Amino acid sequence: MNNTQTESTVFSIDGTVKNKVSLPVSIFFVKPNNYVLHDAIRMYLANKRQGTVSTKGRSEVRGGGKKPYRQKHTGRARAGTIRSPIRRGGGVVFGPKPRDYSFKIPKKVKRLATCSAFSLKREENAIKIVDSFDFEQPKTKQFMDILNALQITGKKILFLTDRYSKNVFLSARNIPKVKIALAKDANAYDILWSDVLVLTKDSIEIVERTFKRKSAKVERELSEIVKKSTQQDKPQEKPKQSESEES
Repeated sequence: MNNTQTESTVFSIDGTVKNKVSLPVSIFFVKPNNYVLHDAIRMYLANKRQGTVSTKGRSEVRGGGKKPYRQKHTGRARAGTIRSPIRRGGGVVFGPKPRDYSFKIPKKVKRLATCSAFSLKREENAIKIVDSFDFEQPKTKQFMDILNALQITGKKILFLTDRYSKNVFLSARNIPKVKIALAKDANAYDILWSDVLVLTKDSIEIVERTFKRKSAKVERELSEIVKKSTQQDKPQEKPKQSESEES
């Protein structure tokens, strides 16, 4: 697909070309914002952390209730407890404790990050559109046949579907480097993780409806550009001369 055109080829599940579909300009043709992408991916990874790592301080380590030896006349450094951080088996100083690493970013920023990720994949020609499909029963071999027909076997693939299909999810579950997600749940991390982004034809409308609100500014800029170009194309009319000037 050419980087400048808004249409993309739609493939059937056997790899044959069916028709073309227009990609929403406000989603797939925005200028990628690296700063916003960085924030979104950092948020996604932070929210995945369990935050359960823990160490014991000197007040939590077992033992140490008794002074190990007398204060003077031993030739050794004075000690009041065996739980001191400088001793073997003692407590940990400033060690990690369970905590919540998650944080949020504004919805508009999240939408912009997702649209930036979609646009990057479009610039890389890494988007494939397929006709809607469903399986009568879970069949991994049948799903592999689709990957072979689209010539994307062995790559990291993200499938965005318009609706939940248990058989499709189960068919792809055992294939390495393949993710299945609903179009409304698309996020910047999964999109950038993939080598190939596969969308069903009906999921494009869902993507546009879900992420369009953040692109109002982009649409205004595009409409202004179109308006200016149409004004420039119009022939300029010569100003009419008054009767006094003609005489």
